[in-house]
Amino acid sequence: MPPSDPHNRDLTPESAAPTDIAPLGRDTVPAHERTADEEKAMADWDAIAADPDFKSLLASKARFIVPATVFFLAYYLALPILVGWFPNLMTKEAFGGLNWAYVFAFSQFIMAWVVAFLYVAAAAGWDKQAAALLAKFRK
Repeated sequence: MPPSDPHNRDLTPESAAPTDIAPLGRDTVPAHERTADEEKAMADWDAIAADPDFKSLLASKARFIVPATVFFLAYYLALPILVGWFPNLMTKEAFGGLNWAYVFAFSQFIMAWVVAFLYVAAAAGWDKQAAALLAKFRK
């Protein structure tokens, strides 16, 4: 729909649906649409990157993410490796008519949910650390 004012250079379409897109110059820009220049005034990002607390936060994240990723990949790849190299073991009946390959495959769903739960719990702590770090620099 064309803008009602012919001098209006804002090409944002008029819509009856609620959106989070800020029409040019008429409203504040949503956080996810800010450019680096617009965020520059919010915090001194170079000072934050050099701060020991920020480096500690990154190290804390790496201490969880790297081992969790290695564990996940090893556990995930164990099934095709075991089925390929030890087919006699994996085709043995475990219980209820299921063989060990199916038991292991089903356990991967449980393992993925456990890793996701642990990540969410750890990320909540990282979010608190990040908020405290930003608060320190906004003072």
